[in-house]
Amino acid sequence: MPRWLHRYNWHRPHGSLKATTPISRLGLTENNLLRLHIYSVETYLRPAQFYRLSAGQSTPTELRATSPISFEDVEVERAFATSKDGTQIPVNIIHKKGMALDGNNPTLLWGYGVSETPFFLGGARRVWFDAGGVFVIANIRGGGEYGETWHRQGSLTLKQNCFDDFIAAAEFLIAKGYTSPAKLALRGGSNGGLLMGAVVTQRPNLARAVVSEVGIYDSVRSELDPNGLFNTTEFGSIKNEEQFRAIYAYSPYHRVKDGDAYPAMFLTTGENDGRVNPMHSRKMAARLQAATGSERPIYLLVRGDTGHGIGTPLSVRIDETADYLAFLFDQLGMTIQE
Repeated sequence: MPRWLHRYNWHRPHGSLKATTPISRLGLTENNLLRLHIYSVETYLRPAQFYRLSAGQSTPTELRATSPISFEDVEVERAFATSKDGTQIPVNIIHKKGMALDGNNPTLLWGYGVSETPFFLGGARRVWFDAGGVFVIANIRGGGEYGETWHRQGSLTLKQNCFDDFIAAAEFLIAKGYTSPAKLALRGGSNGGLLMGAVVTQRPNLARAVVSEVGIYDSVRSELDPNGLFNTTEFGSIKNEEQFRAIYAYSPYHRVKDGDAYPAMFLTTGENDGRVNPMHSRKMAARLQAATGSERPIYLLVRGDTGHGIGTPLSVRIDETADYLAFLFDQLGMTIQE
């Protein structure tokens, strides 16, 4: 849907500008002393472009829009998947133009559970598209894309809606021929790591491979972690009976079943993670390795020089990207294009 930027004074709207692309993110910075207003428009395929609005000017002046990476051969589709309760879930599907819907496209479905606004995809996704991959972002409930009601429908005792929404997005991609279970990969981190754990234990046959980073997996013990109390406003508390029942019902660690054929998994954590206790990833990896009835690998990577992600040096981020891409390329049978 098109995004609009509105400016108001105390009594009436001052004017509005329509974004140049239908799926975009808008930003605004104001300096009232200089009577200067800077706004930006960013999309999946174009880096943030900045515009200057000054008093008396009705036409914005573009300041900067540069990137060495081009996505001229890539397009974005907005579709909607129907969740378990009938809710329509936005799905942003990004792929090379002219792609065949034959179910054979390696596809990476990303989910988080908080607001996911468009962002410039950058170099790693360029490698993905060049190898024939499809990248998809599901705007599941729990985020704020459609306001506070949308957020509340994916929190506390309604957290299961997040997982149902993500599963619906995956099923939509398969049903429409974008991919197949053998060519589908899932990825999420932090709250998205919880999402990965819940989806994998509820639907182990949904995808071929899963990348789950710094996730919460033992949801029952999470509240007892040093920073765990912070999460109770979102997930609920084990001290509340109704909320405890909801938490225990989806807690990934407690839903692992001996003998289930789990997909290939790549779990990561940081030794210095003060936001999500590294024990979650260690416990989950050990439980999956012991339980799986599949020959597919369950990997755990613990980095001694990182935490939850914020402040990670660029050199380490490059290593992290190379690691998860190598895993996905191997599991989905992809080849890096020179």
